[in-house]
Amino acid sequence: MKTKQLLLALFAVTTVFSACKKDAEKTDTEYPTIDLTGTAFPQQCAIIKKGEKFIFKARLNDNVELGSVSIDVHHNFDHHSHSTEVNDCDLGAIKQALKPFLLIKDFPIPTGQKTYDIAQEITVPADVDAGDYHFLIRLTDKTGWQTIKGISIKIK
Repeated sequence: MKTKQLLLALFAVTTVFSACKKDAEKTDTEYPTIDLTGTAFPQQCAIIKKGEKFIFKARLNDNVELGSVSIDVHHNFDHHSHSTEVNDCDLGAIKQALKPFLLIKDFPIPTGQKTYDIAQEITVPADVDAGDYHFLIRLTDKTGWQTIKGISIKIK
C-alpha cells in the first residue's frame, strides 16, 4: 500500500514539475520591435507642415503577440533628448513655447497579431508653434514588454 502511495506522490510531483517546465518554455522574454525603414513615416529629421495631415506609418512586430501602440508628439524647444536614433538633426534656437503641438494618442492593434502595419492619419493644426519636436512611439506586447522609438522631427 505504501508503495502505491509513494508512486502516486511521485507521479503528482513529476506532473507538476513538467507543467512548470512547459510554462517556462512559453515565457515571452523578447521586446517587440518598431520598424521605421522603407515607407515608414515620419523618420528621423522629417519635416511636417503646419495645417496639414500626414500618415504615421510603421511596421510593428512581436515574437508572440502585439498588445498596444501609442504616440507622444511634443515640443523640443529646450533641446531635451529622447532620441533613439544614431544621427542628430539640426536644432533651431532654444525658445519659449507659446502654442506647441501636443498629441498623445493610443491606436488599436487587432488581437492575435505578430506583425502589424500601422497607418494612422494625423493632423497638425495650422496655429501651433513651428520648431523642433519629438515623435515618440511606444509599443507594448501582450505580456508587457515595451519598446520606445524616439525620433526628432520639425514642424514648419
